[in-house]
Amino acid sequence: MAWISEAQLEAHFVESLARLGYRLADGTDVSPELKEPLRASFRETILAAVLLESLARLNPDVPKTALEDAARRVTDSVFTSDIVQENRRLHDLMVHGVPVTFFRDGEERNARVQLIDWSNAANDWRAVRQFDVVGKTARIPDVVLFLNGLPLVVVELKGVAGADIRAAWNQIDTYRADIPDLFRTNLLTVISDGLHARYGSLSAGFDRYMSWRTVDGTTLVPKGSELELSTLTKGLLAPQALLDMLRWFVVFEDEGKGPIKKIAGYHQFHAVRKACETILSARAGDGKGGVIWHTQGSGKSLLMTFLSGRVMHHPAMENPTLLVLTDRNDLDNQLFATFARCKDLLGEEPVQADSTEDLRRLLDRNVGGIIFSTIQKFRPETGETFPELTARSNVVVLVDEAHRTQYGFEAKLNKETGEIRHGLAYQLRKALPNAVYVAFTGTPVELVGADTRGVFGDYIDVYDIAQAVSDGATVPIYYEARVAKITLDDEIAATLDDDFNEATEMLAEDQASATAKKWARVEALVGADKRLDTMVQDILTHFDARLEAMDGKAMIVCMSRRICAEVYDRIVAARPDWHGDTDDTGNVKVVMTGSATDPAALQQHIRSKTRQEAIRNRFKNPADPLKLVIVRDMWLTGFDAPCVHTLYVDKPMKGHGLMQAIARVNRVFRDKPAGLVVDYIGIAAELKAALAHYSQTDQAQTGIDEAEAVAAFLDVLDVARTQFHGFDYGAALHGAPSERLAVLPGAIEHVLSQYRDCDAGPKRFHDAVAALIKAYKLASGSPQATEHAEEVAFFAAVRSSLGKLDVGGGRNDGGTDFAIQQLVNNAVASTEVVDILEACGFDRPDISVLSDAFMLELQNMQHRNLAVEALKKLLNGEIKARTRTNVVQQEAFSSRLEEAIARYHNRSVDALQILQELIALAKDLRHEPEDGLNAAERAFYDALAQNESAVHVMSNQELRVIATELVSTVRNNSGVDWWKRENVRAKMRVAIKRILHRHGYPPDLASEAVKLVLRQAEALVVL
Repeated sequence: MAWISEAQLEAHFVESLARLGYRLADGTDVSPELKEPLRASFRETILAAVLLESLARLNPDVPKTALEDAARRVTDSVFTSDIVQENRRLHDLMVHGVPVTFFRDGEERNARVQLIDWSNAANDWRAVRQFDVVGKTARIPDVVLFLNGLPLVVVELKGVAGADIRAAWNQIDTYRADIPDLFRTNLLTVISDGLHARYGSLSAGFDRYMSWRTVDGTTLVPKGSELELSTLTKGLLAPQALLDMLRWFVVFEDEGKGPIKKIAGYHQFHAVRKACETILSARAGDGKGGVIWHTQGSGKSLLMTFLSGRVMHHPAMENPTLLVLTDRNDLDNQLFATFARCKDLLGEEPVQADSTEDLRRLLDRNVGGIIFSTIQKFRPETGETFPELTARSNVVVLVDEAHRTQYGFEAKLNKETGEIRHGLAYQLRKALPNAVYVAFTGTPVELVGADTRGVFGDYIDVYDIAQAVSDGATVPIYYEARVAKITLDDEIAATLDDDFNEATEMLAEDQASATAKKWARVEALVGADKRLDTMVQDILTHFDARLEAMDGKAMIVCMSRRICAEVYDRIVAARPDWHGDTDDTGNVKVVMTGSATDPAALQQHIRSKTRQEAIRNRFKNPADPLKLVIVRDMWLTGFDAPCVHTLYVDKPMKGHGLMQAIARVNRVFRDKPAGLVVDYIGIAAELKAALAHYSQTDQAQTGIDEAEAVAAFLDVLDVARTQFHGFDYGAALHGAPSERLAVLPGAIEHVLSQYRDCDAGPKRFHDAVAALIKAYKLASGSPQATEHAEEVAFFAAVRSSLGKLDVGGGRNDGGTDFAIQQLVNNAVASTEVVDILEACGFDRPDISVLSDAFMLELQNMQHRNLAVEALKKLLNGEIKARTRTNVVQQEAFSSRLEEAIARYHNRSVDALQILQELIALAKDLRHEPEDGLNAAERAFYDALAQNESAVHVMSNQELRVIATELVSTVRNNSGVDWWKRENVRAKMRVAIKRILHRHGYPPDLASEAVKLVLRQAEALVVL
């Protein structure tokens, strides 16, 4: 009783391809057994006849013998045992053409036979269903898209109510092993289960398959408004989009273990398209190319590479020069390494400037060149202004992590020497006055500030954290407080981070300044021996537990290089086998910069660029035993190691720097559900602000008489139908497969929107459909049940789709745990590590732990401020739990709690006093006075008595009588999901008004009372 079968989904899919211009065919149409076959055998995956015909059409001036030679270069395998290498070889031929030699008029000629018409005027596009291929075994992929006879896209589909999208990926993985020749010219593969749709490269694991959420590159298709497969088909599989992806958005990165094929996500694809337009406009204007904000972990380095490749080959840019700027050496090295691995796309080798002099030499050119530098190299060695290097307008400057170093246009007067010193941005524009400037940032818009846009222009494209997490491009980040606190002077703490950033940016490390002195004072407190001893032991214990639960790696962020070294010494003292004398051994390493003049204690951790790269490769390799690295500043920006799941923070950070640091753990990796930030320094407030941007589920019956079974079935069918009140799903019952498919996203969205504010709602829907299916099975022999088979299948398909979304399945978004874990980092001063949960004596908010003995223990515990926050959390949870059917009492208790906490935060009372108040509140919650009313009657009584004027006019007994009648009326008038049906709500309002009027409730107060009673009635029924 499949509602939409795999075959129906496949038919719907190819129909949409036909509308895009594909010629449709079945596997029988391309069978080698035909009289005039397009391929010679089932082992051949290229349609050789179509290929030759296309080559002749695209290359009319090349003789047939040369075309046949080019075709053989394509059809004959070279790397027979390495499909990715073979794919790389053929990708180059597809993009650049096949070099051939031939004789004409007695002379030897050279040419490149083009396999593809990039203008798409003469290409042959075909979509073949059920394409038989024989390799190690025979396989039949669902749909293969061909470009000029070359298999470009492989599509695997699963039915809506059948296997999920992971099964589709497993099928693709099987094809790669059994029929690898199908992937020799492959650009990408597509998988879908009808509800979800993803695409990925030949190298991608399931976790690296991506969604495509836009058709035009500007408007995101809202989830639930259209099938994901439809969006992907129109947005990605359109011929011109595939041509652009093939030509400009494919790289093969090789870090020493063979090439890995990477293709663009939709956000990268369209950002490059937009940026090219703004760069061309800026070249003819003010040079402000714009700002691209793509959140950390979403592939910003690859985005810059894709854009660079497109700009370097754009005819309107006339062979431009590209300058890539960062503000730190390690970022420069990281980004340069990415570009160097992608040189095939760029068309030339990037070079790195070693000095200011080298930079000047590299920029002294008329055409071409991809040059990497730090912006500090634009600081003039002598004089006040950097000299002009070139007046050309086809110089494009890409600025990575564009923030404070790019705002320096102001001039500063040295009062001692009289010299005027200009900011680095000023010097850069003096050197390259007519260049086009484009900024890249991974920081949320509200943390970047207006200066970025003032310097570089408007936003070109924004891909924020919520969108990245929603797309699965990154994972959420959670926080755990294990605070080894120090007490900071308020004035120092308020300016610490900004002052230190300014000092390190504009001053040499050894230059004395008031800011550096402030930092040194704090560094001494943070790096105290006793504190480090305690923290390191806790990190080791915590990391051991993390590794037991999930394989992966971690980073420790320390405040200074000295502390980094001391943390390392303590770790290897506790775990001697973790030490390694060489770079290729050991489980823990320190990554830092330094020089020969540094103290001896730091020298073992100072490495050359080559040695640092070796450590980097070890750490990024999930199988390498190097599990832990210790850093101060390095690797906190631009470093990508998806296997890192934990970041231990012992350095004050906030805003931009904090956002960059925590993003080290947000990369997608296998089954990693989220990244974890563990706080030892007390950054809860800053981290909470940062994370706020994230973005962020029958009893057996036997021997039933058929008449009873039919009656029961019709009853539960009505229940299921009420779940879709206000939603027309008629097309799902009688329409064509494509029409029925189109109803599904809206149906799912309808169910989800109904229960947005009710955690139990999706489960209720699941249970209702489960009951319906069970009743249908019991009554399925009757004609009364059979006539509703299509409707039951529709409900089952919606339920199955919700299950694939994991809705109503007990998901935990971490919100509760997050709130508990962040309890009070602003009041505890101690050198011991405080595990918040353990110190509070509970695992989850549960009022049952508030025994008298526990309350006494709270009053007497050492960390009273911590106890306040713990008890506050407990009470918040309990107020909601105990008064969920009594909205008046909930508001009263909540108000009482908020007022008490406000006095505490305003320091009107101390921790002991506030603890006593909160404990009294807890006791009131547990021991409300007996009044003879049940819970429902009590709730309505409180609703009526909320207005003090009514209490004065009416007696307590009268209000009790009204409450009792209201409970009876609500129960008699309410049906299944009555609160969603306006006719029932209207009837309920009339009944409530009559009761109030009959008992003399003040008319001027009745209107508000009706609203409150109705709200209370909903709260009761939701239970």
